[in-house]
Amino acid sequence: MRSSRSEQRRANIGITKGTTTDGGGLMQALCIYNISVLYLLNTISNEFEPDSESYRATSFLYIYMYTQSHMKDAYTKKLWDIIVVGGGPAGMMAAATAAAKGASVLLLEKNQTLGKKLRITGGGRCNVTNNKTNSREMLAKYKRSGKFLHSTFSQHSVTDTVTWFNERGVELKEENEGRLFPVTDSAETVYETLLTELKETDVTVLGGAVVTAVKKIDSHFLTTTRTEQFRAKKCILATGGTSRPETGSTGDGFTFAKTLGHTIHAHNVALVPVETQERWVKRVSGVSLSDVKLTLTVDGRKQFTQTGKVLFTHSGLSGPTILNMSKQISELLETGTVGLHIKLMSEPDEGSIREKLTELFHAESNKKVCNVLNQLVPTTLAKVVLRLANIDGDTPCHSVRVEEKKRLSSLLFALPLTITGLLGADKAVISSGGVPLTEINPKTMESKKVPGLFLIGDMLDIDRPSGGYSLQLCWTTGFVAGSHAAV
Repeated sequence: MRSSRSEQRRANIGITKGTTTDGGGLMQALCIYNISVLYLLNTISNEFEPDSESYRATSFLYIYMYTQSHMKDAYTKKLWDIIVVGGGPAGMMAAATAAAKGASVLLLEKNQTLGKKLRITGGGRCNVTNNKTNSREMLAKYKRSGKFLHSTFSQHSVTDTVTWFNERGVELKEENEGRLFPVTDSAETVYETLLTELKETDVTVLGGAVVTAVKKIDSHFLTTTRTEQFRAKKCILATGGTSRPETGSTGDGFTFAKTLGHTIHAHNVALVPVETQERWVKRVSGVSLSDVKLTLTVDGRKQFTQTGKVLFTHSGLSGPTILNMSKQISELLETGTVGLHIKLMSEPDEGSIREKLTELFHAESNKKVCNVLNQLVPTTLAKVVLRLANIDGDTPCHSVRVEEKKRLSSLLFALPLTITGLLGADKAVISSGGVPLTEINPKTMESKKVPGLFLIGDMLDIDRPSGGYSLQLCWTTGFVAGSHAAV
């Protein structure tokens, strides 16, 4: 049975060669391929069905990278038009765009496969962009960087991104706050589309290529890995920041940029969940609240409020609103004890909440209070709130005393939490800091300090909220850099 399945898999896959001028190297690679392909296919078959898109895409990438690895002699001798360092969304977009314009492109990725972080973004669903087609409204989300990005987004906007994916068969759907996801609810759809684009534009991909240095020598760039050196007329750095280091984002590009003469603004994690002192959050882990008002305090003094979605986790809080507040929370933690109050009900004040409780308890007087409060808040959270209010959940509504009702309404109006810190880089969505925008040409993404060097995506010091804005930055800067580097 295994033999027939392997035959079926061989029939499903075509061999795609990369861009090279060395025919002998290609023939050697294909001979090695013939010996090793069954092993590779049998390994992949343990994870994917033979007719699935994931199987075909992954099979192509594994075999493509394997074949390419035996052609490195030809690649090291060649002077490439462009070398892209980093195979994340920005790097893949830049490489495909440049190759589509006729440039010979070598894409170097330290992992064995591309798009490792892309495939887990958005909880594995991939928040492709945000449906803000009005440029002014979109750029406002990038705050102080909006003015810099005006020229960049005029070349590749949100509308252009949606069109780019639609033309390649990826249909998008809109969710809360304008977030756009593939209708498949799978990041693999986006990943596979980018792989196909790289294949069709004839980009050469080398996986497991850990770059250790990038230097400018005369009129070309010398990119050094642990075992080889590659030369190119131009270089695009797309190595990402320092969030989720297990995916390969370890800040290598900042070292390369600094060596080449760039300033690096201190980089730290951004858009990151928070930890709380209260351990009861573990009992409500996974509970989410929409459109709740959050108030931050320092040493009891109100700082600011925001309204949005919150998700309880095993150690604290996450969700879009918390992530977007995390940088401010980080700054406040340095000034004192940071408190967060969650308004669980829409009533304007504590008195109004108490009145609603009185009406509800009167209407459901013989029911247990725990079975009535869950009409207002999720059941697991209702149990926690009752415990904090020191009310037995089995108490009939008609027996809830006035002082107990006051404590309960106070908690529903402002459920208190104490923030003790932020989670680490392994939980961060993005990192902040990077190359200052004053050192980059916004029309091309080319370095003002090093001609022929382009910097994109998380390499740039651009703050943005969660909600598709990070990936849109990757698509836009990647497209613009790839377009101009190919000239």
